[in-house]
Amino acid sequence: MKKLSPAYFAMVMATGIVSIAARLLNMPGLASALFYLNAGIFGVLAMLTALRFVRFRHEFLADLIDHQRGPGFFTSVAGSCILGSQFVLISGRYEMAIILWVAGIVLWVFLTYTIFTAFTIKTSKPPLAEGLTGAWLLAVVATQSIAVLSALIAVHWEQPYRLELNFFALSMWLWGGMLYIWMISLIFYRYTFFKLAPGDLTPPYWINMGAMAISTLAGARLIENSPHAPFLHSLLPFLKGFTVFYWATGTWWIPMLAVLALWRYGYQRFPLRYDPLYWGAVFPLGMYTVCTFEMARTMKLDFLMGLPRYFFFAALAAWTAAFVGFGWRMAAGVVRSTRLRRGKSTPLPL
Repeated sequence: MKKLSPAYFAMVMATGIVSIAARLLNMPGLASALFYLNAGIFGVLAMLTALRFVRFRHEFLADLIDHQRGPGFFTSVAGSCILGSQFVLISGRYEMAIILWVAGIVLWVFLTYTIFTAFTIKTSKPPLAEGLTGAWLLAVVATQSIAVLSALIAVHWEQPYRLELNFFALSMWLWGGMLYIWMISLIFYRYTFFKLAPGDLTPPYWINMGAMAISTLAGARLIENSPHAPFLHSLLPFLKGFTVFYWATGTWWIPMLAVLALWRYGYQRFPLRYDPLYWGAVFPLGMYTVCTFEMARTMKLDFLMGLPRYFFFAALAAWTAAFVGFGWRMAAGVVRSTRLRRGKSTPLPL
């Protein structure tokens, strides 16, 4: 618990988006099973995070203002909102979705203005090559997850709240896009002008693509909501153009990231061991599945409908591998703890 990764809510993000993808591709049994599993994972992680704050507050706060670990806290925002989206799309329980939506907004405000303020005013800062990782883009994912859930909830609210909530979703979508432009410029600069060791290429770099995928999904939701909000209808060409722009950017990243993964694990022989950060690589695959499906459906781009099916199985395979690794790590931890307890309880020889 003391060393619990701030990015562990990426497990909720990954499980939730694979569940939603299964639901869209007419696999209700798998979607429901992953939904209930995800609700349990979210509850356990929320409890462990709260206990860590109470019992190990110094380590918790140190992580919060750390350039590498701090952005991982944004997974709690995205996890809350993706679970909220599951409540809307799979169980139809909008009251729970609203609770998670409010929790996500509160966390987003707190984390955004705490983490980035701390990064700004810290006197001791790491150099760019050491402080900047793909995990920074989790701030974009968190922002866009609020936009997605806001758009989903807005459909079921009466006017004038529907109009206001759609405007809020649009504002978050636009801010998330601007934040991505800022951050990806620095990340691309880091890629091309600084030495990149295999250990530097951590799994959250897949968020380069995942952030664009969830931005595409948010755009598709806004396009779908345009009949219910006149200002969205007037912005329809802009919404469609930027949604395709986000999707094309995310698609460009996929071969690049695949090649870099081959370089890391194949050419450089970097060991492949379970790490909580690997959930940050599962999530983009699931999100690309969902965003491509929703964009193709909303904009009537039927020729793209084959892509989600292929990417779904890639996302499911990655999720299964990460979950098996997680189970193996937990089992190994239990065995280790049991051996330590038995060692301590063994009587000392006279």
